[in-house]
Amino acid sequence: MLNLNRAQILGNLTRDPEMRFTPNGQAVTNFGVATNRRWKNSDGSDGESTEFHDVVVWGKQAENITPMLKKGDPVYVEGRLQTRNWEGQDGVKRYKTEIIAENTIVLGRKGAFSDNSTEGNPIDKISDNKGKNSTNNEDEINIEDIPF
Repeated sequence: MLNLNRAQILGNLTRDPEMRFTPNGQAVTNFGVATNRRWKNSDGSDGESTEFHDVVVWGKQAENITPMLKKGDPVYVEGRLQTRNWEGQDGVKRYKTEIIAENTIVLGRKGAFSDNSTEGNPIDKISDNKGKNSTNNEDEINIEDIPF
């Protein structure tokens, strides 16, 4: 039997990322992402709901992505779901499901690019994992082209 554990989200950071290091020196970054869903109700009114996702990024990717992210930034995250459990100080067992990121793309924010263009949306340009802004047409991603 085949198994698949994949998560893909495109949303906005709910808080600045927090990076720390494990005792063996490996970097780990945590941040939250909010995704919105909109629809029309049967009576014609608009409906909307928001989901909040906890994201964990490990290793070199964590070190590279942390300085590029700020609260409110749009980001694409791809990875797998993992649930942790622990016992709280009150003796109650707690659970937390997180996305362990394998790919993270910073989609940019207003004013973050200096291409002097007044047309287009800065979300259409991405930053690579080395922190350099990309304005090369081959590296541009149009948010409308993402198939979900």
